[in-house]
Amino acid sequence: MTAVKTTEAAAPAGDLPPALPPAVTGGAPGRRRAGAFDRALPYLLLAPALIAILWLIGWPVVSVFVTSFRQLNLGELVRGEIVWTGLDNYVTVLRDERFWTVSLRTVVFTVAVVGASVGMGLLIALLMRVLTPWVRIALQIAMLCAWAMPILASTTVYQWMFDQNYGILNKTLVQLGFDSFAGYSWFSSGTSTLSVVGLLIVWQAIPFLAFSLYAGLVGIPRDLYEAAGIDGATGWQTFRAVTWPEIRSLLMMVTFLSTLWDFKVFAQIWVFREGGPSGESTTLPVLQYLEGIAKSHFGVAAAISVLMMVILGLITFQYLRKLLQTEEGKI
Repeated sequence: MTAVKTTEAAAPAGDLPPALPPAVTGGAPGRRRAGAFDRALPYLLLAPALIAILWLIGWPVVSVFVTSFRQLNLGELVRGEIVWTGLDNYVTVLRDERFWTVSLRTVVFTVAVVGASVGMGLLIALLMRVLTPWVRIALQIAMLCAWAMPILASTTVYQWMFDQNYGILNKTLVQLGFDSFAGYSWFSSGTSTLSVVGLLIVWQAIPFLAFSLYAGLVGIPRDLYEAAGIDGATGWQTFRAVTWPEIRSLLMMVTFLSTLWDFKVFAQIWVFREGGPSGESTTLPVLQYLEGIAKSHFGVAAAISVLMMVILGLITFQYLRKLLQTEEGKI
């Protein structure tokens, strides 16, 4: 008995019996369960936020879409009646010539404002890149003050600046020798009214665009500019060969965001002339307000909202397509 024990004790480590497989020991199912839980944990943590977002954003969209198929005037709203009209609200909107006129005006206004604001923002961003630190800081503080100004406050200031009798702009132009601007009304037509509103929106949008584009410009390596300078490139050639490829994606993003924001502008237009004179400065958001709040045609207003979402959806699709093409070209 002692010999047997001695032989077993002296056996080399390599002759020991192999360990049992995980399936026999029962450890693998536990590990599989832990691995499945680890994979599901991020989704479980994101679930409350996702549900809140769907409730706060998704439900209003569904509600507007459903309302667009109902006759929901003030009477139905008070009595709590549900009257389904199918596509009648859309037919009413699409057959109205005013809707197409207002849609075209909204698109032209958005394109003009976005083009001016993005162009000015890019120029100021390029300017900040070459300014001395103290001048750049002063410019940035001024833009931050403009950006922080509330919409209604800045709109009131612009109303005073462009006032027919007491506006500082008319008085300054008269002092400069332009006597024809004495008592000139900047809101006598829809075109001039939208021009003043567009100037206000551009002034409000430039700080965000300038800061965003300046952040992109700062990230461009200086070695590229030094190489372009050694090759004898001019300023415009350097911009095309170095700056533009580096900020193209960022410029597309801020242009897309500006388009979404400016397409839905309401407060500035309404505060100035409530879409006047004679509806010549009415845009789609103002038309939606007039139908829904002023006339209590909530079903028609909901149909206009859905059509606006369709237009913005097409813009979003075009942006994503261009963005994917740009990213594929970089690969």
